[in-house]
Amino acid sequence: MELDLKALKDINWNEIELENMGDWPLPVKILCGVFVVVLVLILGFSTLVSSEISSYDQAQKKEQELRTAYRIKYARATNLELYRKQMQQMEEEFSQLLRKLPTSNETPGLLDDLTYVGTTSGLTFLKIGWLPEIKKEFYTELPINVEVVGQYHEFGEFVSKVAQLPRIVSLHDFKIENAANNQLLFTVVAKTYRYEQKEPKR
Repeated sequence: MELDLKALKDINWNEIELENMGDWPLPVKILCGVFVVVLVLILGFSTLVSSEISSYDQAQKKEQELRTAYRIKYARATNLELYRKQMQQMEEEFSQLLRKLPTSNETPGLLDDLTYVGTTSGLTFLKIGWLPEIKKEFYTELPINVEVVGQYHEFGEFVSKVAQLPRIVSLHDFKIENAANNQLLFTVVAKTYRYEQKEPKR
């Protein structure tokens, strides 16, 4: 049954009372019914459907997060054996490097090693001696001040022989100046390192 809009214009709305719903004109009843249906739909959507849609969206988001976490964990689990082998290899390499660091008993001998390397390279030592230790988090730097006189190619031979020493020695702060008798003054800081092994907590 179609709603007659012209009939709505002819209705005296002042006579419409809630107590006499049964006597309302048909167009008013239809209009009221439509209003109630729309109101019920809006309330039902806001109270039931809207919350369900929100929960569904959250569930989808959570699903994506879980899928991503699963892929990451699956990749880690797949490569676990490879990671273990890499860790074992790194520990072996680290152990080999630690063995190249001098112990407290060996550090005095490094001065003799450097002196021997320098003199066999043709250099003349003016000064060689320990500088103050520098504490780091896992190791201690042991710098040695070296001043020698010689020719440029003799410096190169000295550096090459230092690199071949069985213990780790690095050279820093190079400085070359003219000296007497067509000689060159070569100043450098040689650094070796001592591993500071922390005592286990009791």
